[in-house]
Amino acid sequence: MHRRRPTAATVDPRAVDRTERPPVDANGDPTTAWRNDVLAPFVARTGLRRPSFATDSGLPLDDIDTPADIAGLDVARDLGLPGAYPFTRGIYPSMYRGRLWTMRQYAGFASAAESNARYRYLLDHGQTGLSVAFDLPTQIGYDPDHAMAAGEVGKVGVSISSLADMEVLFDAIPLDRVSTSMTINATASVLLALYVAVGKQQGVPMAALKGTVQNDVLKEYIARGTYIYPPAPSLRLITDMFRFCADGMPGWNPISISGYHIREAGATAPQEIAFTLANAIAYVDAAHRTGLDVDRFMPQLSFFFVAQNNLLEEVAKFRAARRLWARIARDRFGAKDPRSMMLRFHTQTAGVALTAQQPTNNVVRVAIQALAAVLGGTQSLHTNSMDEALGLPTEEAVKVALRTQQILASESGVADVVDPLAGSYLVERLTDELEAEAAALIASIDGFGGALAAIESGWTAAQIADSAYRLQREVEVGERDIVGVNRYVDDVETSPPVLRVDEAVGRQRAADLAALRARRDGAAAANTLDALRAAAASEANLMPPIIACVEAYATLGEICDVLRAAFGEYRPAMVL
Repeated sequence: MHRRRPTAATVDPRAVDRTERPPVDANGDPTTAWRNDVLAPFVARTGLRRPSFATDSGLPLDDIDTPADIAGLDVARDLGLPGAYPFTRGIYPSMYRGRLWTMRQYAGFASAAESNARYRYLLDHGQTGLSVAFDLPTQIGYDPDHAMAAGEVGKVGVSISSLADMEVLFDAIPLDRVSTSMTINATASVLLALYVAVGKQQGVPMAALKGTVQNDVLKEYIARGTYIYPPAPSLRLITDMFRFCADGMPGWNPISISGYHIREAGATAPQEIAFTLANAIAYVDAAHRTGLDVDRFMPQLSFFFVAQNNLLEEVAKFRAARRLWARIARDRFGAKDPRSMMLRFHTQTAGVALTAQQPTNNVVRVAIQALAAVLGGTQSLHTNSMDEALGLPTEEAVKVALRTQQILASESGVADVVDPLAGSYLVERLTDELEAEAAALIASIDGFGGALAAIESGWTAAQIADSAYRLQREVEVGERDIVGVNRYVDDVETSPPVLRVDEAVGRQRAADLAALRARRDGAAAANTLDALRAAAASEANLMPPIIACVEAYATLGEICDVLRAAFGEYRPAMVL
């Protein structure tokens, strides 16, 4: 059934008053007169909540935005249409009208068996993709029986040290039908090798596997610290994976270039865009220097952003990042394939915005943040659980977080229209300003000689630290309200049940590892580690020998120790 649109014959001209017009200034703009004659006397009587308004990142907010605020916007050049350059309005023509975003709930804790049970629970409740969290020892290349792993095994993610663990983690989960994201960086090559090996056991060829490894080590030097090797060999591991996936894993994203952790560390929205895309530029440059044509690997790059509370700024941020990356890919790198210019991204709601005080308020925060991600055109989404400021999420809290996405998809109507906020004077102005600020920051990074030089100089971390200080100070002096923390505070706090990982998990994981070493073919494992050692000393692609290692049940710690000996360990310079 088609809607009837009004025509000249169906509109009563008497119902439209064509004589009343607001007063205008000498340029024909009614805004000045409205501000002087309407707004000013009204504010004089009623006042304002604060003397000035701005977004969380400090972009000024006027009382109203008008066409004059976006007078420089060229609709064809700057907006285009969905699915076409510069992709401001979305990377696919139909967006969620054709297919909803992938609903991923980041999960993993304790042992592979316990995490497998959580994944199956989420899939049973409508999750459409897996997102694996690994514990700190796994992230920095230590087995659970290593001294450095003491007290951390299974605490912030699942403990994985061998193919035996990976077999349990994905037991009864068909890898030919499920897309998996793995949040892993310094040890990404080992985890991808383990995933390939499990797929092979399930009869799923590499070419049929779908998913992502984060594999973004540059942001580890900036914002998180779970690096192992110095930058040069780290970039080698990454570009080896680019080539390996371009050759044999077309459905796999070998990197998810992350602004999430940069923003969580205190960066502003334009800094999140700029530092993320500057890192992406560094990865593309590194891969291109190895002889890879950009259109061979850039279509497999993916990105990862946070969704914060300031809804309209966040929507504009996603649109600005998409447009800026399209321009960088085409104009800086000469990409010809439109897929190389598409900024495909995953979004996670803001962990730093969760409060331990009045944790049920986090349900509302997460809903707002998820709405921003959807309005901004994300390709996949994780919604945080209300209790994550207190500990690992409980099953009930995880289900509420997943239901938040499902309600947005099924009941809100926002998925039924492509880029529904396009044309908003404010959103278009913020999109332009965020893009301009991010582009200026990238130009500053280029002045250092690129992202790696800016990171090593300490400049990038200093920029984030300054922004983090400003945000925290605003909270502490009451310029920024956090409900339940510095405003509307309860005298008595209640805490929901919290999931805790028992210390016995670490002891059991060490015992499991000893049993694995006793039953495997030790000589075969040692031979594969020797082959990896030789490959690391050459220019060979390291992915095939790493896969051979994991298939021989060499452990993650053993593999990383070989690479530590070959490459050394990174120690950041002190910047005063």
